Amino acid sequence: MIEKTLYIVRHGQTDLNKLGIVQGRGRDTDLNDEGRKQARQFFDAYKNVPFDKIYISELKRTQQSIQSFIDWGLPYEKLSGLDELAWGIHEGEPSTPDTKAAFLHIMRHWVEGRLDEKFENGESPNEVKERQLVALNTIMSHPEEKNVLICMHGRAMRLFLCVLTGKPLTEMDNFPHQNLVLYKVTYDGNKFEIVDFNNADHLKHS
Repeated sequence: MIEKTLYIVRHGQTDLNKLGIVQGRGRDTDLNDEGRKQARQFFDAYKNVPFDKIYISELKRTQQSIQSFIDWGLPYEKLSGLDELAWGIHEGEPSTPDTKAAFLHIMRHWVEGRLDEKFENGESPNEVKERQLVALNTIMSHPEEKNVLICMHGRAMRLFLCVLTGKPLTEMDNFPHQNLVLYKVTYDGNKFEIVDFNNADHLKHS
């Protein structure tokens, strides 16, 4: 029987995060000073967890967030299925009343169950779910990896937590997050269960 504990974190802060600008899959940004501090805080708090493997997205801000674990020699793998949702033409755009209205509009549609809707050149929640299922299959195909660290992205993490817990994607906004917050999820061989919800305790220490 496969049993696993998944430590799922969002990447640390970037300048676009700080400015309230949507990054998405098409913006391969770096952590800023605050993001690097958050990465150190997380490492200090969880360096004694016996992680067997790290999985990250193909965007460098996830690797930068857990680089200290990699430097210790932990094996890691990049999975495109863990990439952020692609926001298409709105990625990197300044936050204006028009762009805010566009995001509110599409998110309202998603909550209403219209999960195939997407921005031009972007991705829908259903499309993200399909590639996340591929990534999850890869992660779960290694029964020897008992403690797994996963670093990914905000909107994608909300969708991934729905996938794991069997909730409809319309409930994605029930999973709050901030930069480098932790969700700890156990798998008992039958089902996934969130045992640590939106934990930011490690960020409260200087």
